[in-house]
Amino acid sequence: MAKKHDDELDDETLALLAWCTEVEAHLVAAGARIEEAQDHIEEQAEWYTDMFYDGLSPAEAAKQALA
Repeated sequence: MAKKHDDELDDETLALLAWCTEVEAHLVAAGARIEEAQDHIEEQAEWYTDMFYDGLSPAEAAKQALA
């Protein structure tokens, strides 16, 4: 088995990052600038992580962010 390097991300982290990228796309589609959406997700990382683990779709998470 290949040794995992410390700088490699696990599958769960990769899934969370992909999910956040989709949330970002929904925020941009709703009118946010890319930079605004990215900054918001970074600033609210814990909140978005909770939504990810709670099973919300990216569209549902973006809708909550815009509410």
